[in-house]
Amino acid sequence: MKATSNLKILFIINPVSGGKKKINWEPIIHKYFKPLSHNIEFFILTGKEDASSIQYWIKKFSPERVIAVGGDGTVSLVAQQLLNSSILMGILRGGSANGMAEELKIPEEPKLAMDIILNGKMQKCDLIKINDNDICIHLSDVGLNARLVKYFDKSSFRGMWGYARMVLKILWQRKLLQAHIEADDLNIDTTAYIIVIANASKYGTGAVINPEGLIHDGKFELVIVRKISLIEIFKMFLSNKRFDPKKVEIFQTTKAVITTTREIHFQVDGEYKGKINKVYAEILPSALNLLVENKDISAS
Repeated sequence: MKATSNLKILFIINPVSGGKKKINWEPIIHKYFKPLSHNIEFFILTGKEDASSIQYWIKKFSPERVIAVGGDGTVSLVAQQLLNSSILMGILRGGSANGMAEELKIPEEPKLAMDIILNGKMQKCDLIKINDNDICIHLSDVGLNARLVKYFDKSSFRGMWGYARMVLKILWQRKLLQAHIEADDLNIDTTAYIIVIANASKYGTGAVINPEGLIHDGKFELVIVRKISLIEIFKMFLSNKRFDPKKVEIFQTTKAVITTTREIHFQVDGEYKGKINKVYAEILPSALNLLVENKDISAS
C-alpha cells in the first residue's frame, strides 16, 4: 500500500505508557511529517472517558488512519473503537509491554516504524470478544500471569526487571486453578496455573506461548499451562523461548466458556480486570484493518 497525498492521520498517545526508555513520540511525529502534505492530529489519553473521547475525535476529524501510540492496553483500547471500521490502524511502540507490536514486528527505530504508518500494507486482524464489554486483540488470561499484571500495575517498577521483581514476589503464592472449559470441540475439566485466550502467539517480551497462533485465521487458541516452574516463569517474561510443550496443551476454537471453581485473577491485553469465575470468548473474524510491514507477517 503506497502512501497517498493528503492523508488524515489521528495519533492516539498514552502519555503514561513505557518505562525509563520511553520515546517522546509527539515531537518525532511532528518532525517526520513536517515536509509532507498529510494532515495530522493528536489526542492525548487522560484516563477519563478515553473511549468516548476517541470516538468524538474520529467523528470530528474523519481520519483514514488512526495510530495507537502506547502499550498493549492502548492498542486494545483503540482497536475497540475501530471495530468493523474501514479505518486503518497503526501501532507505535510506547509501552512497558508491546506484545502486539512485537507480534507484527513493528520496528523499535522510530523512523522505520513511522514509514509503516505511511507505506505499510493492510492486514486483516481478528479480534476476540470477551464477556460483554471487552475486546482482546492480543492475549488474555486467567491465573498466575493475570496476578502478575495486577502487582505490576501497582508497582513503581517498570520494564522487564520490574516484571522479574513481581515474579519473585508472588512465586510462593502460586496456586493451581480448577476450571471447566466448553469450546467448539472441547468439554473438559482441568487444573492449570494459567489459561490463555490467545489471538496472537507471544507475550510482549517475545516469550512464545502459542506457537501456531495467527491473528487472521478466524480462530483463537486456548492455551492451558498445567505445570510451571521458576525457569518457566522467567522464560515468560525475560526471553523469547517457547514454553515446554510437555507442560502446555493448546486447543483451537471460535468460542469458549471458561468457568472456575473460585474467583481467579483475569487480564485482557495487559489490563487487569479483577477476579472472575466465568469468561466467555468469541472470535470476531477480520474485524480490524492493521498497518504492517510490506511482507508476510504470517511467515515467522
